[in-house]
Amino acid sequence: MSTIAKENSRFDARLPKEQKQFFEKAAYLGGYRNLTDFVILTVQEKAKEIIKEKELIIASERDSEIFFNAITNSKKPSKTLKNALKDYNDFVSNSK
Repeated sequence: MSTIAKENSRFDARLPKEQKQFFEKAAYLGGYRNLTDFVILTVQEKAKEIIKEKELIIASERDSEIFFNAITNSKKPSKTLKNALKDYNDFVSNSK
């Protein structure tokens, strides 16, 4: 049986004693096992939020560009599209 070992990396941070105590209190009150779990899980959630927000902005900008290009570089309507418009207009005028 093969198991894949996860490679761990270390992350160190220097912070004032008061700030560490503040974080430890939040970790305790939040029900986390320890400060490390609190920091990792909290930072991970914030990272997901930031990435999702930025990806939405990028997608929105891309959609805007596609829409703008479609409007400014539009082609003449095809025969199929013209026929569809005629059929629609006929349908609407007969529905009255």
